[in-house]
Amino acid sequence: MNTLGNSTADTSTSRLSPEGLTSAEVQQRRDAGLTNTQDHSSSRSTFTIIRSHLFTLFNLILGLCGLAVVMLGRWLDTLFLLAAIANVVVGFVQEFSAKRKLDQIALLRRDPVVVLRDGTRQKVGMEELVQDDVVVLSRGDQVPADAEVLTSDGLDLDESMLTGENDPVAKRPGDKVLSASAVVGGTGRVRVYAVGEKSHAAKLAREAKKFTAINSELRAGMDRVVKWITWAIIPIIAIVLNGQMVAAGGWSHALESGAWQDALIVAVSSIASMIPQGLALMTTISFATAAVKLAQDDVLIQEQPAVEVLARVDVVCFDKTGTLTEGGVRFNKTLSLSATAENDDAAPLDSSAQAALAWFGADENANPTAAALSEGFSEPPAAEPTGQVAFNSAKRFSAVEFEESGAWILGAPEALLSADSPERERAKDLAAGGLRTMVLSHATKLMRDAKGQPAAEIPAGTEPVCFVTFREQVRKEAPATLEYFRSQGIDLKVLSGDNPHTVAAAAQQAGMDISAGAVDTSQLPDDGTELERAVMDHAVFGRVNPQQKKNMVLALQRNGKTVAMTGDGINDALALKHADLGIAMGNAAPATKAVSRMVLLDGRFDRLPSVLGEGRKIIANIERVTNLFLSKTGFAILLGVVLGILCWEFPFLPRQYSTADLLMVGGPAFFITLFPNTRKYVSGFLSRSLHYAIPTAFIITAMLVGVNFVGRSLGSAVTSQQVQTATFITLVLMGVYNITTVIRPLKPYRLALIVLMYAGMVVAIHLPILAAYHQFEIPSGSLRLWAWGLGLLGIVLIEINLQLHQRWLRRKHPETVRALKNAQAS
Repeated sequence: MNTLGNSTADTSTSRLSPEGLTSAEVQQRRDAGLTNTQDHSSSRSTFTIIRSHLFTLFNLILGLCGLAVVMLGRWLDTLFLLAAIANVVVGFVQEFSAKRKLDQIALLRRDPVVVLRDGTRQKVGMEELVQDDVVVLSRGDQVPADAEVLTSDGLDLDESMLTGENDPVAKRPGDKVLSASAVVGGTGRVRVYAVGEKSHAAKLAREAKKFTAINSELRAGMDRVVKWITWAIIPIIAIVLNGQMVAAGGWSHALESGAWQDALIVAVSSIASMIPQGLALMTTISFATAAVKLAQDDVLIQEQPAVEVLARVDVVCFDKTGTLTEGGVRFNKTLSLSATAENDDAAPLDSSAQAALAWFGADENANPTAAALSEGFSEPPAAEPTGQVAFNSAKRFSAVEFEESGAWILGAPEALLSADSPERERAKDLAAGGLRTMVLSHATKLMRDAKGQPAAEIPAGTEPVCFVTFREQVRKEAPATLEYFRSQGIDLKVLSGDNPHTVAAAAQQAGMDISAGAVDTSQLPDDGTELERAVMDHAVFGRVNPQQKKNMVLALQRNGKTVAMTGDGINDALALKHADLGIAMGNAAPATKAVSRMVLLDGRFDRLPSVLGEGRKIIANIERVTNLFLSKTGFAILLGVVLGILCWEFPFLPRQYSTADLLMVGGPAFFITLFPNTRKYVSGFLSRSLHYAIPTAFIITAMLVGVNFVGRSLGSAVTSQQVQTATFITLVLMGVYNITTVIRPLKPYRLALIVLMYAGMVVAIHLPILAAYHQFEIPSGSLRLWAWGLGLLGIVLIEINLQLHQRWLRRKHPETVRALKNAQAS
């Protein structure tokens, strides 16, 4: 049994009085700063969050562009700022929400603590404790700081939230007790030796509070694009601005005549079109939509990229209790003393034995195991007992005595069976099969002490009657859920603090292969190559302590795995914190929920496949819209640079380009992210998107430069508004067709989207009120023909590029093609 280091603590303070400190000694420790003050510092300052989202190079550029437009009174050309503002607001809200959850982490309650000072009992606040205080513990108390046991009267601690092991741990004088443990039985006195930030609970909370951004491939890919553009944006801006001023007649003429205002507006249009802020916003909207949908199934997404991460996960680690099993135990059956795991003969019990078991199950002081007997035995004796002994973890039995039937003792096989008896070996066999096994024994009467009170001693002449077995209840949805993950090629690891035999039995019931057995990690170091080899080679682990659990997650990540971790106890918190995706069960400890990215509110493990499905849909659909956004960003940069070098006027007003962007990318992308898509995740979406988007950007740029060349060739026969309108037509023709390349096969509802976007182009040009807003003017006959002709030529070239791209995918990324075909087939 893991007793969290039941070794003698530092005894340098043993010279202090067991009756506690004096007031003077308490004051000395306060003056020395040896108080139990807890760290309430914030995980990340609000200013830091605001600065990280607001003060970026892109926001600076867009802000200056917006300021220029406003100062020139062109309010109708500021629509390009909406996506940037939305990005800042949504990003701040998400991170501030995560900050609040982290700041609320506390492993210790704020209840008053009973201490001995000046020889008397006093109640003090938890933070008023000082080092060397003597604390009086009784049932229901929480250990407020790390301490050494001075006296113990059946002191039992529940350390499951720290270790994951369900059984109470008996504490004796000299043992250590760690903060955040709970007293479940007996009383005792302990001397505090580690307070404040030195305590175990404070160290756990401090590590849990550290802010870590979720590992999102979608956002990482976008950040990479942003970084690339950042390096190039300043010289590009210089080229664009200079080109527009020269196109307006040169810097001197533009500044003297006022033509610089129109030149600056079109330069703003060119520069703003290069910033891919719409892609980040569309990703955020996708995450938010998935979060709302999953919330209807009692899945709380605490950080929106969590659904994407689950779609990339290739290892799922989970605790046994509360995840694989329902928690607690259920009565299984009574077995004869000759029973084994293979030969489970039921034990016929007379009415008095059945009544005794019913009494143990109904006892208000029964531990959780004994309380489970109430499921099988419901009729305790009518007569009051003549004596009883409460369960004690040190003695490992409880007892009751009735005048008519004598004494009945229920306890662990180690306490009631002799070490060399065959029954003891059979009990071990049953335990190895995953059954929690107790023994019911009978004696004529209980032992009595000098005062005539029942003594916690095994009566002379005690005879074992039967084995009483209990089984953990595997969640009914667990086998199907685990089978689903296996079918998707996802590895499963059970990391439990419980007995390895019990863990293996639960895993086997859930359908896992346990042929390699369960690893007892109490025999392994907390870190290092031996632990790493074990977690890579095995699937079931028992006696895992919190530090090992965290390090096992890190070891999997070092070996290239994307890890999800589920759990409910404080012992799971650090592992959840460091996993790529931490998933807390609905009944988890508050600290565990706070560090998780996702909470299964109803505790149902079978919610995860639907989350995986949503994640796959998001990744696959975002890859589709990434092709559109990168094509748009690519041709915007190329067009701005080419026209800047040629010193040609940029052929769009900001409002015109905003509408073109809405028709080609923004509007369609919103619908595409909602389309059903079951394609399995395949890494490397950014390289695939760039392989398609870069040639497409060159094609679109070439066609747009061609239209403007024709417009310039016609000279005064056409106006700048006609050239802008012709360029708009050519761009939208190609841009909307580009949508078809990412939504194939073209089902009716997808074709409807294409028709709707083309209809939007026609309405924007021909509806008088919209034409006036955009300053559109129908181009002359030859320019109109060139606009449509070059647009159609661009469509043909885009289709050729798509076919070449798909051929490249089949050759370089066959797994992507297979995943796509499987998704289309489903």
